[in-house]
Amino acid sequence: MSEDKNQDKPHYLGHRERLRNKFISQNGDSLADYELLELILTLALPRRDVKPLAKDLLAKFGSFSKVISADINELMSISGVKENTAVAIKLIQSSCKRYLKTDVIDSPIFNNWDKLLDYCMASIAYDKVEQSRILFLDAKNKLIADELQQKGTVNHTSVYPREVVRRALELGATAIIMLHNHPSGDTSPSKADVEITRKISEACKVMGITLHDHIIVGNGGGYSSLKSLNLV
Repeated sequence: MSEDKNQDKPHYLGHRERLRNKFISQNGDSLADYELLELILTLALPRRDVKPLAKDLLAKFGSFSKVISADINELMSISGVKENTAVAIKLIQSSCKRYLKTDVIDSPIFNNWDKLLDYCMASIAYDKVEQSRILFLDAKNKLIADELQQKGTVNHTSVYPREVVRRALELGATAIIMLHNHPSGDTSPSKADVEITRKISEACKVMGITLHDHIIVGNGGGYSSLKSLNLV
């Protein structure tokens, strides 16, 4: 009788149990990208073999990071991904951002520069349209707020110096860091990037606000710092 019952069980249950045990015993460090994604998918699709779906998602988007950064409609364009599954995947991205932001908030930005860059990458590196954000800092260079300023077309967005200064004063910020992404992956600052950085820097100086840097991140993980390039 027990043998018959075992034969009736879906074939993927044994694999899923082994994968879960591997995750628990090794803290997930040894899992391949598709295995980690597979475990996530089991939470939304507990009665289905999700290994093929995990591999389809990675084939479509190219990496684990790009899968969780894809928008819900893009995810739902993949056969087998309904809204609940897409939401489960996006929860992973939101959790990552929240975790990284907490690390950044806990101490002065310049004591956690690598963590700040990790947070910047997680926030906008894989967006398909260009967006500009401002990180507002207090007198101890701790993060007060990270706010979206503008979201543009595939390769253009605008930031208005007056609005940046106004918001900094509202928040009581004494310094800011500009941040935006280049969906093309090329993080070289454009002429427009340099010009708007200088305009915002000049506007901030009048009100006693410091522009520490302007960071450009690219799809794929690269970044440029205008301060390092002596453009701030």
